[in-house]
Formats: sequence, C-alpha cells, structure tokens
Amino acid sequence: MGLISFLWLGAATVVFVAANGVLKVYAIKGQVPVLIGALAMFCLGNWLMVQVMKANGLGLAIALSAIFQLVAISVMAILVFGERPTGLQLAGMALGVVAVAMIAWPTGVRQ
Repeated sequence: MGLISFLWLGAATVVFVAANGVLKVYAIKGQVPVLIGALAMFCLGNWLMVQVMKANGLGLAIALSAIFQLVAISVMAILVFGERPTGLQLAGMALGVVAVAMIAWPTGVRQ
C-alpha cells in the first residue's frame, strides 16, 4: 500500500470519525438537519474509500479502514464523549490491530 493510498485512507477515516461524531449528536438531540449532515459525510467517506479500493482491492481496503475507524472512533468516544471501554474491549481492539497488521504486512514481490 503506497503513500497516496494511506492519504486517501486517512482522509476517509477522518470523515467517517467526524460523521460518527455528528451522528452521536443527532442521537442525543434528534435534529433532522444534523442527521442529513452526517449522511452527507458518510457519502463523502465512502467516495474516499472507493479510491483506496481501486488502488488496493476490496479486502485490504476494508480491513484497514475497519481497524483505523475502530481505533479512531474509540479515541473520540473516550476523549469527546467520556466513554470508557472495558479491558476486554481494549484487548479486542489490540487484537484487531495485530490482525490487520498481519493482513497488510508486506510479503515481498508478487509474480
């Protein structure tokens, strides 16, 4: 996975995290314009993910996206919304990071 793909993935992750934050606000306050804004952000995030999929394939793109978002959204939930994951949940996140690292690990030149 090249630098450009990581930039696309990073941008998608930022958009998805922001969209989920906006969706949490909608869940608390219930204002329809907030929901529409969150949905628009999800559309943008999906468009960004298509760029990652084009360059790297579906499997790798979705695996990386899932773990990037898991960690980023968990950090946001802790820092912004004051949520506290259990030890088991933290261990699950760590295992997810290890699993995706194993999937994305460079294996050498393909033929």
